Amino acid sequence: MQNTMTKEEMIREFTDQYTGSLFYFCLRKTGNSYEAEDLASDIALNVLTSLSRGNIPANFSAWVWQIARNRYSVWADKKHRRMDAQSGCDIRDYEIEDETADIEARWIHNEDMKALRRELAFISSDYRNVVVSYYLENKSVKEIAFTLHLPEGTVMSKLHRARKILKEGMSMSREFGTMSYKPEDIHYVLNGSFGTMNEPEIHMSHLVCKNILVAAYRTPSTAEELALELGVALPYMEDELRILTEATLLRKQGNRYETNFMIISAKAQDKVNTHRMRITGGLAAAIIDALEYRVKCCNENGVRWQGGYQPYEDMKWALLTDLTDNAYWRTITSINPVRNEPNDWLPDRPNGGKWDILGFETYLNENEPKFVGMNGCPGLENGTDFYQYKYQYKDIWAKTPRFLNKEEGKTLEAIVKGTDFDPALADKLLEYGYLVKDENGYRPTFLVLYGTMNSHLTEAQKIEFDAKMEKAKSIALDFYLFCRETVLSEVPEFFRNDTYRIEYTCENLFMLRGAVLEEALRKGYISYAENDECRMLGAVMTV
Repeated sequence: MQNTMTKEEMIREFTDQYTGSLFYFCLRKTGNSYEAEDLASDIALNVLTSLSRGNIPANFSAWVWQIARNRYSVWADKKHRRMDAQSGCDIRDYEIEDETADIEARWIHNEDMKALRRELAFISSDYRNVVVSYYLENKSVKEIAFTLHLPEGTVMSKLHRARKILKEGMSMSREFGTMSYKPEDIHYVLNGSFGTMNEPEIHMSHLVCKNILVAAYRTPSTAEELALELGVALPYMEDELRILTEATLLRKQGNRYETNFMIISAKAQDKVNTHRMRITGGLAAAIIDALEYRVKCCNENGVRWQGGYQPYEDMKWALLTDLTDNAYWRTITSINPVRNEPNDWLPDRPNGGKWDILGFETYLNENEPKFVGMNGCPGLENGTDFYQYKYQYKDIWAKTPRFLNKEEGKTLEAIVKGTDFDPALADKLLEYGYLVKDENGYRPTFLVLYGTMNSHLTEAQKIEFDAKMEKAKSIALDFYLFCRETVLSEVPEFFRNDTYRIEYTCENLFMLRGAVLEEALRKGYISYAENDECRMLGAVMTV
């Protein structure tokens, strides 16, 4: 078919459509990016010189590739003579002959295309769309500019820059990081109220997200570096990074990502757990002494301080954990007097959330205390609070509902106070184990306190009780200061001056509940057997 393009159109066609393909043709032939660039320049010079002299080929594509083959033959012959003179080796012994006249078809299936696709997986989105459109979809600069809403000059500039990036990448041997074949796991503590989309827990359940956060915590990294470390193609990595950044689990500083919370190393956890074991015996003894003193005083004062729905042996689980928290907060406020409990300083998060998080490297140690969490429905009506300690001990955690909503909390309150309630909600709470039902109706199975226990003490008794709790606090304070020392020894540089982050981490590393609980179990102060009937341990309502 007769060529109808003008000389100027053919020059533009060659510049737009052939320069990239010619380079990879030359790279395939020479095996060296520098020689490929020289050869490609030589071919381009011959094409443009011929066009400038008025040579109008009938079949432009075939003509270009014929020049390319001819110039390669000249290059190969010169190199052959040089190598033959030096070593007797013939470069043509290593040359793979084309099996088809369609050089472009051959090129897109050769090893260079594999290398190109590899590099496209790790080139940033700023260049990727332009490169894919031009080299793989064979679109012109004009078409790409129209599709991406960019000036043609910008497209050409991006292609030029991308070509250099791709060349550099193809000439090196890329290696995936350890996480690409050996992913790590972390567990975490969450505090506060989640967002409406269940943030951040929805992200923390995915292994890819966890490993991105671990990698960016150890070394602030670019998207490309994280993609290589995890062995995840950059288009997918960029999307994960966007989601984690919007969720405020990551933050971006320049072109690098940093994890927006601290992750405690296994080594630090081991140090903290070893120190915790040293102080737990004395701490638990001091808290138990204060607990028994306060209960004795309430009983001797003849006040109705509890509802009588639980035997005292079951009450002790919640009372002990509550006083452990009392020792915890006495310690925290002695360090930071303006600190109020428990979630007042947590940051606001997307979708109405107010939470924070602390991560822990996987750490298997039989001496690590079991976790004790807490949730509930504070501020129901007239100062009534309901909260539930959750013990990760034996099968107790599985028997405890994850949380109660406000309406369920109000139903429990109504049953305790003898006011009207929704029987359907009561039956649901019956299934949870918070209620039992007999001929007299529904009855709570949890601890009900009438006012705070301290409100039933005399002034002299309060002073004695505080003295006992101060003894517990002094033991806990020693442990807190050790936790802070441990945190400061490994805090990343980007958190070095972040007082909030350091103190938040110390507070959550300085956990007392599980250790005191297990010490009380070892001493026989409290007891539990897996074949016990369902006991609503740790649930408390204060009315």
